[in-house]
Amino acid sequence: MAAKDITRHPCFNKETAGTCGRVHLPVAPKCNIQCNYCNRKYDCVNESRPGVTSGILKPFQAAQYMDKVLEKEPRITVAGIAGPGDPFANPAEVIETMRLLNERHPELLFCLSTNGMGILPYLDDIAALGVSHVTITISAVDPAIGARIYAWVKDGNVVYRGEQGAALLLERQLAAIRGLKERGIVVKINSIIIPGVNEGHLVEVARVTAALGADIQNMIPLKPTQDTPFAELPEPGRDVVLPLRKEAGGFISQMTHCKRCRADAVGLLGNDQSAALCGTLQACAKLKPLEAGAARPHVAVATREGMLVNQHLGEAKTFQIWGPDGSGYRLIEERQAPAAGCGPQRWADLAALLKDCRAVVAAAMGETPRMLLEEHGVAPHSVTGFIEDALRAIYETGDLKALKGRRGGIAGGCCTGTGVSCG
Repeated sequence: MAAKDITRHPCFNKETAGTCGRVHLPVAPKCNIQCNYCNRKYDCVNESRPGVTSGILKPFQAAQYMDKVLEKEPRITVAGIAGPGDPFANPAEVIETMRLLNERHPELLFCLSTNGMGILPYLDDIAALGVSHVTITISAVDPAIGARIYAWVKDGNVVYRGEQGAALLLERQLAAIRGLKERGIVVKINSIIIPGVNEGHLVEVARVTAALGADIQNMIPLKPTQDTPFAELPEPGRDVVLPLRKEAGGFISQMTHCKRCRADAVGLLGNDQSAALCGTLQACAKLKPLEAGAARPHVAVATREGMLVNQHLGEAKTFQIWGPDGSGYRLIEERQAPAAGCGPQRWADLAALLKDCRAVVAAAMGETPRMLLEEHGVAPHSVTGFIEDALRAIYETGDLKALKGRRGGIAGGCCTGTGVSCG
């Protein structure tokens, strides 16, 4: 991958803020923590704060939107993902978006903004995709203070509260800084100044994160938001912010030109075009993936013996191709599956292999292959039971509900739901 000029990131380099722009692609709606200052409304185009967007995009829609944005604002140099939830509560969507952007616009800088809770398993992935900048929001390095900021944190299906949750989050955040710096990624720390909660603690945040190699800190005054526990707190003014930045600046460089960007921010920092491009974003959010039709007469089946749908998509070495035959269905051929272990490209290759198939049925599949197949016009179905029943449902009734999950656990214990264990 060719080296990129990382000075073109306007959030990390104030000197380029007037000439280089950024776009935030809202492909990550879910979040894995709940902060006491956050209310993630999606529909207020006139409000500028993190967590707000006028629409949610799927990866293929985000790629189309990026094309249109660059046509209207060629000064964009950075494509970022900053929610409206957290990128690593939506890892499949985020990684696929970055992969598509790499194919179409490799000249862009790629950045992510995260709370750090779920990033660790994906450090190698984002480095390989060319992500050059990552922002981690760390507003406390003391779990007792963190417990006042976070209502809960979620690790997988387990929810933690209080100091236990804050301690787990902090552990992940500090490990993330180390891991990102080991991979040569520029790290910014966002710290929310919350009156009466952490303003006397933020210099310690600067000291601790700087010692781990973080490059810059952005102290952001709390923006009191309706229907949150911190809604009645005052917004810190310059008399609070400036002394904190000055003192923390003894440990780490300070960002002083933050605009508290929306999750769909677009344009120059001083000339945001979110409202102007709102219609474009919403139009892209309505785009449909390739539709299956007459040109896709077949169905692919992941099966061990040719009678049952009983194999995980990622475990299948071959796929049986079935089609209508008079009053029934017949096996047309068997096709070799793409080799395992090549990440999302494996599923793009599978979609190409099944370009004449309107659907693929398997006992289970991860989110990444499901998403890629769907975007290429191959409807993915996780079902179990007789192949004949699945074919009848696809071709005749369109109702596969009765076939879903009838024999739980048949795919084995390797499925994480993200496609990570699928190669």
